Amino acid sequence: MATIDEFVEKMTAMGGSDLHLPSTNPPMVRIHGELEVMPDEPPLSPAQVRTMTMEILGKREQEMLFEHTDVDFVYEPEEEHATLSRFRANVFFQRNGLNIVLRGIPRQIPTLASLNLPQSMGLFTHYHQGLVLVTGPSGCGKTATLAALIDLVNEEKALHIITVEDPIEYVHHNKRSLIVQRQVGLHVESFQTALRAALREDPDVIMVGEMRDLETIQLAITASETGHLVFGTLHTNGTIQTIDRIIDAFPPEQQTQIRTMVAESLRGIVSQQLIPRKDGTGRVVAYELLQFSPSVSNLIRDGKNFQIVSVIQMGRNKGMQLMDTSLLDLAQQGLISRIQAIERAIDFKTMEENLDAVGVQ
Repeated sequence: MATIDEFVEKMTAMGGSDLHLPSTNPPMVRIHGELEVMPDEPPLSPAQVRTMTMEILGKREQEMLFEHTDVDFVYEPEEEHATLSRFRANVFFQRNGLNIVLRGIPRQIPTLASLNLPQSMGLFTHYHQGLVLVTGPSGCGKTATLAALIDLVNEEKALHIITVEDPIEYVHHNKRSLIVQRQVGLHVESFQTALRAALREDPDVIMVGEMRDLETIQLAITASETGHLVFGTLHTNGTIQTIDRIIDAFPPEQQTQIRTMVAESLRGIVSQQLIPRKDGTGRVVAYELLQFSPSVSNLIRDGKNFQIVSVIQMGRNKGMQLMDTSLLDLAQQGLISRIQAIERAIDFKTMEENLDAVGVQ
C-alpha cells in the first residue's frame, strides 16, 4: 500500500496544490483550481485511509477526531521528504469512512511581488494601529497575503507580533521583530481566548487567522482601537460586503456604535480571488483594494457603504482598485478568459458590456 508521503510526492510532481484521499474513491489532486483523479491509482479502501490517518495523527489529534468527527492540523513529511512543503491538513468522517485533505504550504514565506499583489499594499504595515482585513473565498490565498504582510513588518520594524491561527501554516522566524505564533486547539483554547490574552502580552501587531464569530470580531476591533495593528481575514467577497458583514454581525442596538468604531479603526481591505490562467499554466490573482481615507470613514459612519465604490474608482492613482476593474485588466491582458471574467465579476452584466467595448472575445 502506498504511504501518504508517496501520494504527496506524486501530487507535487503533478503540480497540485491539494491532495484528497477519500475512502472508497481514488486519490484526487487539485491542479490550478480543478480536481483531477491521480493516474494509475485504484480506489482507497476505508481501512487504507484509516491506517494513513492514524499514522499522521498524534494522540491528541486522534482524540479530537473521534470527539468532534474532524480535526485540523499541520502535517510535515518525514525527513527524507524534507524538500516537500508542510501541509495544512484536515481529517473528517463521511458516509464511506474517513477522508484526508492536504493543502501544500510553501516553506518560503511569499512576498507581495511573488503573489502579484501591488507594492502599495505594503503601506498597511506602516500604521501604528488599526484594522486591516484580507477577504475572499476559501483557497484564494488569504493566508499567503497575510504572511507576506507580517513578514514585511518583521523585516522593517522591531515590534512584538502575535499570530493566532488554526492551524499555524507559514512559520515565521524573528528578523527585527519578536514573533509569537499560537495555534488554536494546541496552544490556546480559542481565537477569543487568545485575543483576550494578547491584550495583556504587550503586542504591537496581532494577526487573527480567521474572524469567524461575533466575539472574535468585537475583540479584533477593540484591539485595533487600543493601540494595536490588527490583521485578520473574513470569508467575504468585496469591500462593501466585508463592511456590511462586520456591522451586521452585531445586534441592531449596537450597530451604530460599531459603525463608528469600524469607521475610526479600519485601515484597509484587500479582497482577492485566484482565477485559472487562460493558457492553463496556473492561476492569477484578481484583487480589490481599499485604503484608508477620511471620506471612507465618513461614509461608513453615515451608513453609506455603497458610495465607497466611487471612492475606490477615484483612488486608482493611489493604488485602490475595484474587483471588476482587476478582472477586466486581466482579461484585456489575455491572462484570463472572457467567461472567467464574467463569472467572477461582482456586476456581471456591466463586465460583459465592458469586455465588448474593449474587444475581448
